[in-house]
Amino acid sequence: MTYEKQTAVDAVEAKKDLICQAADQIWSHPELSLQEDQAADYYCRILEQEGFLVEKGICGIRTAFSASFGNGSPRIGILAEYDALSGLSQEAGALEQKEIVSGGCGHGCGHNLLGAGSFGAALGVKAFLDKTGLPGTVILYGCPGEEGGAAKAFMARDGIWNSLDAAFSWHPEDVNEVRTGSSNSCIQTQYKFTGIASHAAEEPEMGRSALDAVELMNIGVQFLREHMSDRARIHYAITDAGGVSPNVVQPKASVLYMVRSNHVAEAVELQARVDRIADGAAMMTDTVLERKFIDGTADTVSCHTLEKVLYRNFKEIGVPEYTAEELDYADRLSTTYEGNSHIPGAGAENDPAIRERVAEMQKQAGHAMNSFLCPLYQGPAFIAGSTDVGDVSWLTPTAQIHVASWPNGCPGHSWQNVSSAGSSIGRKAAVCAAKVIAASVSELFMEPEILKEARAEFEKNTASGYVCPIPADAVPTIPD
Repeated sequence: MTYEKQTAVDAVEAKKDLICQAADQIWSHPELSLQEDQAADYYCRILEQEGFLVEKGICGIRTAFSASFGNGSPRIGILAEYDALSGLSQEAGALEQKEIVSGGCGHGCGHNLLGAGSFGAALGVKAFLDKTGLPGTVILYGCPGEEGGAAKAFMARDGIWNSLDAAFSWHPEDVNEVRTGSSNSCIQTQYKFTGIASHAAEEPEMGRSALDAVELMNIGVQFLREHMSDRARIHYAITDAGGVSPNVVQPKASVLYMVRSNHVAEAVELQARVDRIADGAAMMTDTVLERKFIDGTADTVSCHTLEKVLYRNFKEIGVPEYTAEELDYADRLSTTYEGNSHIPGAGAENDPAIRERVAEMQKQAGHAMNSFLCPLYQGPAFIAGSTDVGDVSWLTPTAQIHVASWPNGCPGHSWQNVSSAGSSIGRKAAVCAAKVIAASVSELFMEPEILKEARAEFEKNTASGYVCPIPADAVPTIPD
């Protein structure tokens, strides 16, 4: 590793306690999407103390922020998240499900680590820019509401990513890898029907059932499933059935829909068909429909050029090392769920040769923690889930890594994730991610030709143009 990049890595190591403190602070004060006031305030405060220029409430989102250091180009963004999930309150480092707050929320996706690792990366790049005096700007973006709110997509609509030369992110996982491939686009909309209450036996003709409208809409969508792409998905949940009295015609009811497809343009088109079904249901029941847009995300566009940079630095820095106590904890935690023989990683999922190599690496590791770096894979890959990082990737070259933060096969959005994300295993993942991203960003400042190559690849991959799933008049919100 060059002396200059080592400056960034050493700075992360020097700030390790602060990074871990941030991870623990956010873990201990979990907040749901678009409600992360304590987290945003905490990060803004310590970033100002570290010498960053902080702008709060960017793009009209209360808990979003940017923190920049440096001058001029290139301009490279690092993405941070810090929202939690409902119903996942859990003690850290526990081997059984044990709530801290009854019914409370918790970091079942490890966003306490994600934010802290990205924060640490920004600290490392700042030290690099200070030391070298090279031109360039690093910007840490506080992106709330990834679990429901899609702040990055709203920022994409407002053009914030267009000014960047590249963007980096990471995510806690059960594997150490450079992530490649696409993801599903997703649009989330709430449909609220209003009718007229009446006595269901004596005066049924006076009533207009909102629940009938919801049920008819759901039936219409069921018929739509035969006539949509087999790559698309539609999910729904009735959020208000209108009451518990069957002898009252339900005057209100609502349903929340998620429309997914491999490409954002297809999802937007399919969403319009679902909207028309909702209009038809309101017409059939003589009810009034209110449509509330919740969020939308695009599919992810890979950038192999930047992925190679991340892999090169990940391989040089290495994966986290664990104590005997940490490995014992991971092994015991892995017995609380099924699937701990899972062979992870994009390469293992899509390339038999890599799958065989990863299986051998797991065997040699001898523990439930995947304490090795998966081989670089840059072939076709797809995950059925959705992320608003996809919207960033349509507007600037973007790349991501995964760092093992819990044992192999640990189910997503689980109490086990929360337990491990609050442990020393999780903190080590955040520090590792910070070092890899800091070194990679520093390399781009030293070798701007790589950015030109990444831009050329990006222009080719996004030639069809970005279709923003966020309407012009929509504001970040959560379902009622």
